Order: sequence, then structure tokens, then C-alpha cells
Amino acid sequence: MNELVNLAKIVTNRRLSTLPLIPFASRTDSKTREEELLDLLTSNSSLSNLQVAKRMYSSSSTQSMAAVRKLKQRLQYKLLSHLFFLDHSDPRHPAFRRYEQQCLDMLFQATVLWRESERVLLPQMLRKVLRLALEGEFTPQAIAALEMMRSISVEVNDYSAYRTATKQMTKLSETLRAEQEAQSLFWEAKMNLARSVSSRRRLLQVLPSIIQRLEELYSKVKTFNIYDPLLKLQLIQQELDGNFEELIRITSEAERLFAQGKLNAKRFDSRFTKFYSVYAHLRARRLKGGLALAEGYLAAFHRSSNNWFAFLENYYLLAMHDGDYLLAGELLKRQQQNPFVTKISQPAQQRWELLRAYLFFVRPEEAGLRPLHFAQLVQRIPDHSRDKQGYNVAILILQFLHFLRQGDIEALLARLEGLRKYESAHLRDAATLRSRLMFRLLQLTVKENFDVKACEKKGQVLLARLQDTPPPGEAFAEIEIIPYENLWQQTLMLLRQMAEQSQQAPAR
Repeated sequence: MNELVNLAKIVTNRRLSTLPLIPFASRTDSKTREEELLDLLTSNSSLSNLQVAKRMYSSSSTQSMAAVRKLKQRLQYKLLSHLFFLDHSDPRHPAFRRYEQQCLDMLFQATVLWRESERVLLPQMLRKVLRLALEGEFTPQAIAALEMMRSISVEVNDYSAYRTATKQMTKLSETLRAEQEAQSLFWEAKMNLARSVSSRRRLLQVLPSIIQRLEELYSKVKTFNIYDPLLKLQLIQQELDGNFEELIRITSEAERLFAQGKLNAKRFDSRFTKFYSVYAHLRARRLKGGLALAEGYLAAFHRSSNNWFAFLENYYLLAMHDGDYLLAGELLKRQQQNPFVTKISQPAQQRWELLRAYLFFVRPEEAGLRPLHFAQLVQRIPDHSRDKQGYNVAILILQFLHFLRQGDIEALLARLEGLRKYESAHLRDAATLRSRLMFRLLQLTVKENFDVKACEKKGQVLLARLQDTPPPGEAFAEIEIIPYENLWQQTLMLLRQMAEQSQQAPAR
């Protein structure tokens, strides 16, 4: 009972007279200004200070604007206080999150007890924190708990406890140094991966030595904090190399280790390997296998997360590559009907616009897009950057095919010149061969004056080379929303339709 008595004294003597919290459970018709502002912000996240002032104070005066600023500060203070009481138990969040947060919360409580000179409950809490931290392989939290345990042992002159804590700290400090080196190597690689295509190429040259160093560290210190960056960089290496079959093998191996209990269940999040596995199936052209996995895997991602949208993007591309445009249309509707769609980044929104435009081109009834909107979309000029690749080629190709379908020869010739310039400036590497071949097939349509038979015959050599050329690694990849082979067949079909319309024109 003593520990509870001590805790009761600390809380009653040191508690705040007014808790800095929003009384969610007891909210009535009579709301505070903070609650009114909270309601406004949750119902409309795009309100400006001026709009808030007009709604809350029916005024836009200087005094009202100053009142809004002070009100925002008070609300922010209270909402920050609520961060101590968030629910981390949702299993859809990353696996480690709730366990690490439990350690952090208890460490915070233990620190307060330490500073309040409480020594009855504190040792019990520290032992629990240490146990949880070791189980979850949260090395910094384990060391923090041991530091306080060591201090207590000195206070009470317990040499045995002191030596035990010191030995554990020494061992964990060595572990932490290895983990910090692993994390440093990982984040340096991630930074280079995110910067530009040229930095990706440079990263590809040094990745083997980085991975070798991580393997050395893991052979000596087998913790999840080293396994995790090792796994991720192995996947990145195979992705950059375009070795997608190896990607599938690595993700399958990780899933197998997890199923066998050889990976920490409190740390390993299988959604990561699920995401990579479906992506690898897409890039390896194992479409049926990827589609078989994708629907079941999608349920593992929370609809509010960016990962849900990113996973759905790969699922959508699997359907498009497989020619299952009905499924692609259904997936597009899921994306549009997700209430969290407005929170995804602008680049992600632009990608989805392009994905939708491609579906409209091959199956308009599935895309839910008005022809005028489609025409406006495809006429946008992509941002060509010497060091930027990704969707530029997809945009250029779609623009070309749009003008071809419209019979707009002037715009078509202008886009043809754009294809040539882009090829000359950006598609000179061996890794861009597929895009170059597709460009030449499209150029052939103009060269042969849109004669479908001539295009089909003279394009056979280019098509054969295209079929024999595997997709490049991610470092050099232009995204094929529809495989170029399929897109060429769509182009020939379009030329046939143009020929039929031309033959029917005199009859009208």
C-alpha cells in the first residue's frame, strides 16, 4: 500500500488546478471557445484565420484576429496534452508502435517518480520497463531504465544490483553502437535514393559494400534493429538492379522466418514485405500471382494510411498490365470513394490522374472521366528535367495517342517532335531501351502515314526487340502503366478504326 500512498501524495500535492484537456466525454451545448474552434477545424480543415474570426466573433477586426491567434495557442496546448492519452492499440498501426509507446510512457512516469524522490513504486516500474524494452528490442529505452536502476542501487548501497545494472548497460551500449551504425548506413542510403536518378545510380555502386557491412554487424549482433535496415537495403538493391524474382524470394524468406517465430513479433511488420511482394510480382510480370495476393493483402493496410493508396496503386497496375480493365475500374472507384483520398500528396494525386486517364483511353466506361476532362489532362506539358524520370514517358505517349485518335495532325506532329527531343535528352542509357523502342514504334505511325498494315509489318522488328527487353531496375525506370507491347496493339487498333472511318467518310 505504501507505493500507492506515495503516488497519491505526489499527484494530490502537485496536480494542476485546471487540467489542460478538452472534456470530450462531457461536452454539452455550452462549449468553450477552444471546443468551438476544434469543431470548426475538424469540419473544415482549410479555414483561414480570417474565416475563423468571422465565424466565431462575427468580425475581422484587429482585436478579433488577435483573439483568434491566442485561441489557437490555447487549443494547441490542450491538444498537445492529449498526445499523452492516444490509443495505440489499433493493430492496423505498425506493429512496434504500441509496444515502444508503452515503454516511453512508463519511462516518462518513472522519470517523474525519480524526480519526486519516490523509491517504493519506482524500482517495480523500472524492472517492468526493462523487461518490455528487452522483449521489444528497444535498446535506448532499456539503457534509460538501467541508468535509473544503477542510480538507485548507489543510493541504497546495493553493490550487487549496481554490478548487474552496469554489466547490462555495458553490453547494451555495445549493441546500441552497432544498431546506430546500421541505422546511419540505412538512412544515408535512403537519402541518396530519394534525391535523384543520378544519386540512385551512385548508390547502386556502393550498396554491395553497405550491405556487406550490415551483414557483418548482424552476424555479431542479431537484433531486429540491424536486421530491419539489412532487409530493406537488400530489397532496395534488388529493386535498383531490376532483379524482381530475387525480391520475391527475399520477401518470401522474411515471411517464412516470421512464421517460424525467428523475427520479433513486436517489431516485424509483415505489411512491409506484403507491399514489396506485390510490387515485385508486378515488375517481374508475374501478374496472376500478384493479383492472387493483392486482394488479401490489401486488407492489412488501413484505409487512412498513405500505404493503402500506394499498395492500391500497385494493385491497379497489376490489373492494367493483365488487361483486366474491369477490375482496374473497380479499384479506381475504391480509391475515389476512400474518404481519406484528400490527404494523399500532390504527386500521388497526379499519378492517380494519369492512371485514370490511361484507363479512360482503353476503356472509357470504367474510368468515370468526362471526355473534356480527359482532353485537358493529356494536353498538360510534363515537367521535363534532365535528372527526373518516372511518368514523363507515360504522359508523352498518352498525349501522342490522344492526338492520334483525335486526328489532330498539327498537334500530333508537335508531340512527335516532343518525343524526339525527350528521347535525345533523357533516353540515351541502355536501361531506357524499352521506352526508346516504344517511341520509335509511335514515330513509325506518322512515317507510314498512319497505314496500319505498313506499321504492323515494319514494326515487327521493333516489337520483337521490345518483347525481348526486360523492364529496367527501379533506378532507371519509366513507369509503364500499360505494357508497351499491349499499348502498341492498342495503337494498331486505333489505326484500323481511323482507316474504317476514312473509308466511311465519302458515304456520308
